[in-house]
Amino acid sequence: MPVDREAVLDSAKYLRGVRPLDPDELREYVADQPHEAVVRQVLREHAADLGLVERADGTFVPASGDPVRPVFEGVDALPREYERVVEDLLVERWGPDWHRGDSGASLRETIRRFKEDYYRQHAVEYDYDVALGYAVYHLASYYAAVQYALADLAEGGLLTDDLRVLDVGAGVGGPALGLFDFLPEDALVEYHAVEPSDAADVLEELLAETGRNVHPTIHRETAEAFDPDGEYDLVLACSVLSELAEPVETAQTYVDALAGEGSFLGLAPADKHTSTHLREVERDLESRGATVYGPTPRLWPGERPTDRGWTFDERPAVEQPRFQERLAGASQRPSEFTHTEVRFSYSLLRTDGVRQHDVSLSADRLLKLADADDRVTDRVDAVLAKLSRNLADEGANPLFKVSDGSEDEDCYAVLVRPTSLNRDLRRADYGDLLSVESALVLWNDDEGAYNLVVDEETVVDAA
Repeated sequence: MPVDREAVLDSAKYLRGVRPLDPDELREYVADQPHEAVVRQVLREHAADLGLVERADGTFVPASGDPVRPVFEGVDALPREYERVVEDLLVERWGPDWHRGDSGASLRETIRRFKEDYYRQHAVEYDYDVALGYAVYHLASYYAAVQYALADLAEGGLLTDDLRVLDVGAGVGGPALGLFDFLPEDALVEYHAVEPSDAADVLEELLAETGRNVHPTIHRETAEAFDPDGEYDLVLACSVLSELAEPVETAQTYVDALAGEGSFLGLAPADKHTSTHLREVERDLESRGATVYGPTPRLWPGERPTDRGWTFDERPAVEQPRFQERLAGASQRPSEFTHTEVRFSYSLLRTDGVRQHDVSLSADRLLKLADADDRVTDRVDAVLAKLSRNLADEGANPLFKVSDGSEDEDCYAVLVRPTSLNRDLRRADYGDLLSVESALVLWNDDEGAYNLVVDEETVVDAA
């Protein structure tokens, strides 16, 4: 006998503001008194619509909608449960010795091919074997990278425990899994993935391992064809913008789909092409009305950067997943199939005018980087964001990309004389603001960039 779903839902709506919903109690409010397990299943299927979180004791309560601020200390490894899913899919596809013989050689050649296509900026055909290759090679690093970007939003109180998420070009799911594990277990997530390729088959298996309060739907459509339904608190566009025929127009569709206090996260590999392309898309969307929340700053009213925009973060490498280790270990060149570094570029956009650094500088005393050419050989004061780790070769003076959002050429801070008064330049995290006093401005003709020389006369403080 089918359950009267409307009666269950009406009772849930009536009682949810009164006390936790117990399926065993709730069944008493329904005329045919369905089994407790049936009531629980109905609540699970409609939890996102009702705004309900399932607790460990089996009861359901409304999500608070409050900001979440997880204690985040970085990412060490891809969780074992996700490793097992990928391993099972590899075994299912090629057998227990999938990493050896012809199957191992074929998979390694698949990885070589999509790496080469990516390097040459050629389109990649995502059949099922390519999807498995992506999972082997990219899943762990993408899982880690997205969490560092999400930490910026959480630090600003811009992630809540009740999220409607749209993942454009979801792939095999690294960013999605990273999001779910970044959030508390009792966060309610209505998750929509847009993925037309066979990668969706891998994604579907991985999503089965997510928590009881993640409610996923996969839309097997292209990013260009998908029509966003309603508003989203978070839109993810990870490693996809450089693959779109019209990236700005397509991204604009999804920026327009943000809720009033929603965020758009674009993420790309750190290589020069995809990183600078992401920044170009960011700036085009800004010209159309989006607000750049971070990590690139806009510290001067009315100013926008026009430099090449190559900026990326780098975090500690993750532990090599077992499936990657097995495939690499069966090769004569293991390093070719080892990918554990976490280097990425990201852009956070909003539509409410909120920025990570609520700063508005004036030129009374401070250098505007757009005017750096007028101050070459002068000592200057400035407020800047640190936008790189140390970029110098080993043994050379530490070098860090800096920005105030006005520059038309690349600008770097060069630490030539470390002191206790300028040590915050080294200590600052990616995206942090720094107050700099008495740095020497020089033009580096070889690099086509301005250097702010930090020496014993320079004071650098966290702003």
